[in-house]
Amino acid sequence: MPQKAGDGNRTHVASLEGWSFTSKLHPRNNYLLQITYYLLKSYSNQRINFSQQEKIMSITEIAQEAKKASISLAAASTAVKNRALTEIAEAIRQRSAAIIAANRQDLAEAEKNNLPGPLLKRLKFDEPKIAQTIAGIETLITLDDPVGRTIVATELDTGLELYKVTCPIGVIGVVFESRPDALVQISTLCLKSGNAVLLKGGSEAANTNRILAGTISAAGEKASLPSGWLQLMETREDVAAMLALDEYIDLVVPRGSNEFVRYIMNNTNIPVLGHADGICHVYIESDADMQMAVDVTVDSKCQYVAVCNAAETLLVHRDIAAEFLPKAKTALEQNGCRLRGCERTAAIIDVEPATEQDWATEYLDYILSIKVVDDLDAAIEHINRYGSGHTDAIVTADKAKAEKFMSLVDSANVLVNCSTRFSDGFRYGLGAEVGISTNKIHARGPVGLEGLVIYKYKLLGTGQIVADYAGDNSKKKFTHRKIAVIE
Repeated sequence: MPQKAGDGNRTHVASLEGWSFTSKLHPRNNYLLQITYYLLKSYSNQRINFSQQEKIMSITEIAQEAKKASISLAAASTAVKNRALTEIAEAIRQRSAAIIAANRQDLAEAEKNNLPGPLLKRLKFDEPKIAQTIAGIETLITLDDPVGRTIVATELDTGLELYKVTCPIGVIGVVFESRPDALVQISTLCLKSGNAVLLKGGSEAANTNRILAGTISAAGEKASLPSGWLQLMETREDVAAMLALDEYIDLVVPRGSNEFVRYIMNNTNIPVLGHADGICHVYIESDADMQMAVDVTVDSKCQYVAVCNAAETLLVHRDIAAEFLPKAKTALEQNGCRLRGCERTAAIIDVEPATEQDWATEYLDYILSIKVVDDLDAAIEHINRYGSGHTDAIVTADKAKAEKFMSLVDSANVLVNCSTRFSDGFRYGLGAEVGISTNKIHARGPVGLEGLVIYKYKLLGTGQIVADYAGDNSKKKFTHRKIAVIE
């Protein structure tokens, strides 16, 4: 919490890969961030004398530096950005041993603090995950640059042409969960889209986040990106301070619990993009292929439970329930899943009783609630009442029912005959994602590169003045002729 007058100085101790240092923070500086020298000028493992190199900056100063960097980054060429991404991928590869060592420290501390198993799984950042992360960066390099693309072109008059052109948002603050790979995905997506970024990861991943942020920032600067384009926050107080900086920060993307996202939305004037809970559904229609229904259900729930696009509730049409539920129970329990069900479900299979709260719960665990419904309309009504607007799927052989489901379910992602786990920026071909938005604004669903740009109007003239077009006796008339846009 921020200090009050009279609290006296606090001593902060920080460490990074075996380095340690202390610093005194004066109480008048309510929100200070101890930078653990992650803006390294190289990625070597040499020891650094922190008494000489440490840098203490307030969150305001960090945001100001990011704002300054965002101006230059917005004009960076595709070649420069791709070269930076290449440097980042190589730097992560070279420093993988040190990154894994830092992550093991985080895992050991998390286990000592009894972090739940699914969250430990998300926290782990080992060789396979690093390889997957590097592959994601390499894929991002191949994607088209979203900046500078002409959306619409209009001739207002001869020699007066209007262009609607994509541009970066500016400075984006992202608060995310204890997933080190998320830090890499978010920072590289912001880089490719020309945005500076302030990052705050889960405290459980503090050591991993520090070394990753330092590696990525240094690699970017080596490739001529502006200093300060990536900044790391480490405390809740930092986040609280950030929320007041609408002068410098253009967008906040919170990833976390419903309560946390609501808190962010209610305590800032900065636009907020994101989702709260991921309460996703799979609905099995009466005409569904039995094996397909089982496969989609099991994958949606069990392929990876600790993510926002995993199914939490299974809805089953009453006419198929007696045949489907025993098969689904066997397959789900083989994957270690506990089942909770309504009274109609319990009359068919042995389950724990489901309560009203279960329908509104994001478990992020091997737990699935099941409800038998009368028909498609009842399923849609249930989803729109209890769902979070994230991802919902139907399994059906009827095209008309599928279309109705997709039209009436009020979610960012609506799927037919496939797993909810496909709702992902990388799987959509968007180059991973900053998050999944359930907002009804410019970006909805997985927010990849296209969701991280807005647009500006560029008007190119040859000396025209408005007076010539004003009044009943104007000298000139607008043509408003569309100009073909060549991609």
